[in-house]
Amino acid sequence: MAKNAPNNLTAAVRTETGKGASRRARRNGKVPAVLYGHGTDPQHLELDGRDFAAVLRNSGTNAVLTLDINGKEQLALTRALDIHPIRRTITHADLLVVRRGEKVVVEINVVIEGDAVPGTLVTQETNTIEVEADVQSIPENVVVSVEGVEAGTQFTAGSLELPSGVTLVTDPDSLVVNVVIAPTAEELEAEGGGEAPEEAAAEVAEGADEGEGDSAEAAPAEESE
Repeated sequence: MAKNAPNNLTAAVRTETGKGASRRARRNGKVPAVLYGHGTDPQHLELDGRDFAAVLRNSGTNAVLTLDINGKEQLALTRALDIHPIRRTITHADLLVVRRGEKVVVEINVVIEGDAVPGTLVTQETNTIEVEADVQSIPENVVVSVEGVEAGTQFTAGSLELPSGVTLVTDPDSLVVNVVIAPTAEELEAEGGGEAPEEAAAEVAEGADEGEGDSAEAAPAEESE
């Protein structure tokens, strides 16, 4: 699925920059952003946080934005996002100036659908691939169907079916999805050391009892700041 309709957002020009100004903008529900590209001077902007998040949630991070900057329309593409580690809110955005009819290189998600034959394990070696596409026809994702495939089947980047007009940039030989024989319970146990957790715990406890009275000093406890 491609993003054919730009998403309208009002962008205000920031008169203050720096960490303090960015913090104040975020407290007011805004997302500080920088718009650059096509030889233009970088512009410091701020977007409504809820509106921007809604666009990305509904249309993905490759959504083409139609920015209203002081009454002037500007198309842009989200190039990078900073996300708060706890709140998961957008704290900053890098926006790239784009033009209609222009081709851009972007990353799109790889989505696996279907079920391989019983007794197999499907592993996804990469979550994204790079493609070149018209800025207004960027695919949302590329789907890999593993329905009914057998062990030994591999999907490389070059084997994926892309929409018309979209060109693969990732190395076509890069492995994307691999279907292998699922390991048996015995193989999993062998990989884990071949010893049941209860037995290992008992041996540790026994060794601790035998070690009582040794002259080794315990490590000092860490002091809290």
